[in-house]
Amino acid sequence: MKSIWTDTGHLPYFPPLRGKTKADILVIGGGMAGLLIACLLKQEGFDCVVAEANTIASGTTANTTAKITAQHGLIYHRLLESLGLEQAKLYLQANLQGLEQLRRLADNIDCDFQNQPHTIYSVEDSAILEWELSALKQLGYPAELVTDLPLPIETAGGIRFPHQAQFHPLKFLDAIAQDLTIYENTRIRSLSGLTALADHGSISAGQIVIATHFPFPRTAGGYFAKLYQQRSYAIALENAPRLDGMYLGTPPDGLSFRMAGDRLILGGGGHRTGKDGGGWQVLEDFARVHYPDARITHRWAAQDCMSLDQIPYIGPFRSRTPGVYVATGFNKWGMTTSMAAAMLLRDQILGKPSPYSELFSPARSVLHPQLWVNLGEAVGNYLSLSPRRCPHLGCALQWNAQERSWDCPCHGSRFDPQGKLLDTPAQKSREPDSGHP
Repeated sequence: MKSIWTDTGHLPYFPPLRGKTKADILVIGGGMAGLLIACLLKQEGFDCVVAEANTIASGTTANTTAKITAQHGLIYHRLLESLGLEQAKLYLQANLQGLEQLRRLADNIDCDFQNQPHTIYSVEDSAILEWELSALKQLGYPAELVTDLPLPIETAGGIRFPHQAQFHPLKFLDAIAQDLTIYENTRIRSLSGLTALADHGSISAGQIVIATHFPFPRTAGGYFAKLYQQRSYAIALENAPRLDGMYLGTPPDGLSFRMAGDRLILGGGGHRTGKDGGGWQVLEDFARVHYPDARITHRWAAQDCMSLDQIPYIGPFRSRTPGVYVATGFNKWGMTTSMAAAMLLRDQILGKPSPYSELFSPARSVLHPQLWVNLGEAVGNYLSLSPRRCPHLGCALQWNAQERSWDCPCHGSRFDPQGKLLDTPAQKSREPDSGHP
């Protein structure tokens, strides 16, 4: 099924690349991040071109819950402990600035933009809420502890961020894309210096930004080890009780709630790509019990790149490729961090010093527990005897019965039963199977 955004939004179509062209800046990837990066750089006078492998905003952007918030789970007490006060403040500040910049851009766009508070709630553990609130007080942010939540389940309370926002992402990008030079159905296959090679042409640029969700060069930069991917699920319900504000439960079973017009969006059931998880069944079961009079009108799923330390990778792609930048690993918070990435990369390309460069640097340490999990998954699946292999790096594929796809637990590539590529980092489809489970 289509997401509620795809079903109610419209985006312009753009031609594929034919032949050779040049630009000051090439942005590879036409999702929220890529289009915002191109938008801000064009405002600075750069000649920008966007190359999108499919159609713009057709990936994670079309399948988001579209919350714009600096509250990325209960992250701030962890950042305070691991990075210290100044870096934790910078993370909060970068995302609050991204929120405000999106608010300014959306001011003249009919995109259902609404200011709403966002609340992270816990079902049982109030102690983790107290720790987070204490951290936010040290950071000087006016969050509040709330105990009376309008949810159909019992909770131990929540941490509320005031004056966050929600919107219709495709209506927003419809306006943003109108002023950009975009080539759709133009998959960049490789880079030769600062020239990008596609199937039917090439683009030479002064600088390149890779905003392709998962960076597409196969092993360059080590992103195959620094990233993993997760599936997330959502349904839209009509005839459910109205709900003010936006809500997200703490892991592992927390659900997401927000209104979109007269529909309630319920999200959850997530899992690492290629692994078992609750999927839509969790959401349907919850809706059946708690919203018995509601009807499901839309059902969709998203794929998100997760970093080792829950901080995105934004900045120079790697030291050996000067002039190439990357924005990835948004950890399910791509609406706000896409704008934070666009603002940081704009400053870096302009040669302006930024206080955020070190925090988001793709060259920062990879020595985090998640690295060993990622490497263990890769080795285990690579050594599997399964005949179905991912063309990315050869890992064994697992059957996803809910979505009827072959998924890679190593790096998150996905294929339909006929072998067609659904999600990267693989860059090509695989040979079709004679059958599937």
